[in-house]
Amino acid sequence: METAKKRIPCIAPDANGIPVLYVQGEPFLVLGGELHNSSSSSLEFMEKEVWPYIRQFSMNTVILPIAWESIEAGEGCFDFTLLEGILSQARREKVRIVLLWFGLWKNGESFYVPSWVKEDDRRFFRACYGAGRPSNTVSPFCREAVEADKKAFCRLMEFLRETDEEEQTVIMVQVENEIGFLKAERDYSDTAQEEYGKSVPEEIRELYGKEGNWEQALGEDAPEYFMAYHYARDVEEIASAGKRIYPLPMYVNAWLEQHPDRPGCYPSGGPVGKLVPLWKNTAPSLDLIAPDIYLPDLKGVCEEYSVCGNPLFIPEARRDPVTASNAFYAFGGMNALGFSPFAVEDFLREEKEGPDASLLAALNIEADGFSCLGTGPYLVKSYQVLNELYPLLLKRRGTDRMTGFIRRNPYEKGSIIPMDGYDLQLDYLSGKMGEPGSAGIIFREENGFYISGCQVRFTPLPKKGSGTYLTIVGLEEGRFKAGSWVRGRVLNGDELNDMTLKSMAETKYVRICIHR
Repeated sequence: METAKKRIPCIAPDANGIPVLYVQGEPFLVLGGELHNSSSSSLEFMEKEVWPYIRQFSMNTVILPIAWESIEAGEGCFDFTLLEGILSQARREKVRIVLLWFGLWKNGESFYVPSWVKEDDRRFFRACYGAGRPSNTVSPFCREAVEADKKAFCRLMEFLRETDEEEQTVIMVQVENEIGFLKAERDYSDTAQEEYGKSVPEEIRELYGKEGNWEQALGEDAPEYFMAYHYARDVEEIASAGKRIYPLPMYVNAWLEQHPDRPGCYPSGGPVGKLVPLWKNTAPSLDLIAPDIYLPDLKGVCEEYSVCGNPLFIPEARRDPVTASNAFYAFGGMNALGFSPFAVEDFLREEKEGPDASLLAALNIEADGFSCLGTGPYLVKSYQVLNELYPLLLKRRGTDRMTGFIRRNPYEKGSIIPMDGYDLQLDYLSGKMGEPGSAGIIFREENGFYISGCQVRFTPLPKKGSGTYLTIVGLEEGRFKAGSWVRGRVLNGDELNDMTLKSMAETKYVRICIHR
């Protein structure tokens, strides 16, 4: 009989050579939703304010944090009652969990460490801004802090191995959260200053072909690369220790680099796109580096994080209705392991106020990407359709039988997709504010295609110069059930002139005859 150890979740190439997450030996795509940071700190809150509001989404995975302060309130005194209750609730709801370890660093600061760490700033010394001004962030050069985090993380992984290895409710673990240093390009603490003056380590010399100390080797980029190397080294120490106990897939997530593109405006040293090679090289125990995507250009970010053999996983995505269309491109266009909008428990509530302006300013997030007004019904429908497509997505990812499309900006009018003996013209529909964007997936068939998604008009065209013409043999609405097409209405006559997917996600099938 296959042992439980052999069935531990892992990331490995599928039959088409594309990385996929395996859970209990089967390929698994994360149709997820991430919770607010504090929601999982109370079992009562989860029962009353979370589970009733996310059941409609047909999610198979919930992404939620467990804070260091919640499991080790007193040094060396571990209590996993909260996490045990969360696992019990998730099993009842029949969903998996991606667990976020809020340890030393969360969003560039150290707010989720236990009180005994917060109160002892000598033992757990802080990173400093210029002129020695201390921050709220524990320094990545503080060995005692890293050792304490590692000890707690190892106890967490030990608990999961002992209580969850058979059930496998937890399928992946994020180590820290949006790591890096805010409000300065690097740490100026005494220990950091000493390290900064040293020659760059061998890994950096080999990776970039540079010699000398950090400034000599990397010039104006030195502070950010210096922080990245040391954060990555700390994470490698923590993650590798945890994996020796229970080798679940592990990753870090990234607060993305954006205007004004200065380290410190985003967490300096975090795994932004240009630093993915450094992070992959310095922290090899990580299975992937994941972008948190609130920016409008989903495609560009996905491409940036699909380098160096990095599997794509999106643990946080924007909250507006565009997220309901973006999910299609993530799976159909980028072969993502998973997709998860943030704070999903809000989406089916009535939003009385917009997002807090001061919060958005601190996070450098545009308001339209953080408002969930109207998102709920669209995401419910998108996840319903993606669940129907699930077997087809797994079978065709990485092949030429599946193509994703997405409108990257308002100025893109459409695209032409080469098909088998003909072309498919896509015209992106102008979505109103508060509606999904234009995105979807095309599944090629021998004499036609299925198309799923939102906000697009599709028109089959003869190949240029082919001398052929096309007949639409059939246009069907419908859905997939257990991998087979279940036909709905058959559209004909004047309805053939309206080959569109509207704002609410759907799937249609087109049969074509090519006349030569």
